[in-house]
Amino acid sequence: MLGPGLITGAADDDPSGIGTYSQAGAQFGYGIGWTMIISFPLMAAIQEISARVGRVTGRGIGGNVCLHYPPWLLYIVVALLFIANTINIGADLAAMADASKLIVGGPAFAYVVLYGVISLVAQIFFDYQRYVAVLKWLTLSLFTYVAALAVAQVDWAQAFKGAVLPRLEWNAAYWTTIVALLGTTISPYLFFWQASQEAEDERVNPDKQPLIDTPADAIREFSRIRADTVIGMGFSTLIALSIIVIAAATLHAAGKTDIETSAQAAEALRPIAGVFAEFVFALGVIGTGLLAVPVLAGSAAYAIGEGRRWPVGLGRKPKDASAFYAVLAISTIIGIVLNFSPVNPISALYWSAVINGVLAFPVMVLMMVMVRRRDVMDRFVIEGPLYWLGWLATGVMGLSVLGMVAGMAR
Repeated sequence: MLGPGLITGAADDDPSGIGTYSQAGAQFGYGIGWTMIISFPLMAAIQEISARVGRVTGRGIGGNVCLHYPPWLLYIVVALLFIANTINIGADLAAMADASKLIVGGPAFAYVVLYGVISLVAQIFFDYQRYVAVLKWLTLSLFTYVAALAVAQVDWAQAFKGAVLPRLEWNAAYWTTIVALLGTTISPYLFFWQASQEAEDERVNPDKQPLIDTPADAIREFSRIRADTVIGMGFSTLIALSIIVIAAATLHAAGKTDIETSAQAAEALRPIAGVFAEFVFALGVIGTGLLAVPVLAGSAAYAIGEGRRWPVGLGRKPKDASAFYAVLAISTIIGIVLNFSPVNPISALYWSAVINGVLAFPVMVLMMVMVRRRDVMDRFVIEGPLYWLGWLATGVMGLSVLGMVAGMAR
């Protein structure tokens, strides 16, 4: 019953997420934890809406924009998505390389090329479902952050207070962090990915048809999508909140409020992992990075391919979807090239999350308008609490971006 939602949730805690959560916990302590509690129902709602688009129509978000909106809007959306995803790929590869250098040594650029090539070859030539099944096990290393809570000196009263009582600060740094946190949990590439994966699963399964054509399957399929999405986003939120709390208890409490290297971020795990903290941190970054890079590159390729009406899908052979795989390869290669610049990996992760947060708002507005159109969703237009929760998520994202802009203007 678990599939696209679980993979999306796991990919959500990519190196960008680990870096952003660590930075937020170190900089603002327990007081920033409330963002994860609030974001959980919002991200679950927007991801369920995305999944329904794919399952109902048999097309991803890009494909539906292509059919029902003017071409210029499609070009803007996919161009921004491609740029944001490529920057995120570069930042994730940089973090993976930095983590490897931390425990093995050697030149970082060699690891960037190595992981980029591994991800690219695996996406093009390996059976993707088996590839993801292996990588899911690597994401279990993230549960180390949950285990670390049991042995770290956590001020649970302050941690609980920070999780349930929003604390606002009116400065640019605080609101930029809010946008980064929301941008790494509610990211455009996750919308496109889950919708496209629902359509892909439908395409490769001969027993499935778009719900527009088989409405009797809707109740069962919507229940599966909700369970899959809630569990996937719940996993993501648990890990994210754990990283923030453990970083607050270890780094912030020790006065280390500005993380600039992977070694500093790894110190959050020292209470449980001791001398192996850097190894455990590196394993988590590399594992989630190898899972996230295909999702980032794949979501951009799906969006562009659907928009151009090319054959798309990681389940297709390269010769049957050459243009789709070409976009995927170009995105990954540019991400590799971006690393040959003097950019700090942790800073790159943080700012890639900010970029995703800014881009998410207009994409969410477009999607929320789309799911009310009967020429798109037929009888399955989104209504009721799920619809309004989706708009609430959109409003929160928009307000956080406005807060960041206002803080910068002061």
